[in-house]
Amino acid sequence: MRHRMAGKQLSRNTSHRRALRRNMAAALIQYGAIRTTETKAKQLRRFVEKLITTAKKNTLHARRRVKAELCDRRLYDDDGELLEQTLVQKLFDEVAPRYAQRLGGYTRIIKLAERRIGDAGRQVLLQLVEEETPHGGGGGGSRRKKQAAKRHDAVAAMAADQVAEPEDATSKDNPAEPEPKNQGNKQD
Repeated sequence: MRHRMAGKQLSRNTSHRRALRRNMAAALIQYGAIRTTETKAKQLRRFVEKLITTAKKNTLHARRRVKAELCDRRLYDDDGELLEQTLVQKLFDEVAPRYAQRLGGYTRIIKLAERRIGDAGRQVLLQLVEEETPHGGGGGGSRRKKQAAKRHDAVAAMAADQVAEPEDATSKDNPAEPEPKNQGNKQD
C-alpha cells in the first residue's frame, strides 16, 4: 500500500528520481523551457514552484535550502563557455524577482501534438511564465473580471464624451432632436 506517499515513482528508485528532478529543474531554470513527458512535467512543476517560492524570500537560509535541493552547479552557455553565475545565483537574481508580486503559478504546461517515438509518451513543453503582472492586475483573472473592466472603461469613456460636448447642443432649442411625446398620466 502507498498510503501518504506523494508523487509518482517514474519507474526509478529514490536516488535516480532525485537526480532526474534536480537535472530537469536546473535545465528549466537555465533555459526557461524544457520538453519532456507529461508525467515528469507535472512532478517537476511541484518541485520548481516550491524552489521559486523559497527563492523569493531572498535570505541566507533560503539560499542554503535551495542550494541543498538543487546541488548548485556552474552554468555554461550554448557555445560551451563557462558563465560567471551559478544556478542558484541565476534563480535568486533573475528568476525569483520576476515573480515577486505573483502568488504562485510560475510555470505552465503546454501539451504538444506529437508523441515520443520510442514509447508514444505524451510530450509537453514546461516553461516559466513570462508575465510579470499578478493575477487580477489586468493580464490575468477571470473572464468575468475582464468583461467588468471593459464595461467600466466604456462607461468612463461615455462620461468623458458627455463632459466634452458643449451645453448648447443638448438644449431644447435644438430642432434636430424631437421632443418626447407626452404619454398621458404615466410618470417615470
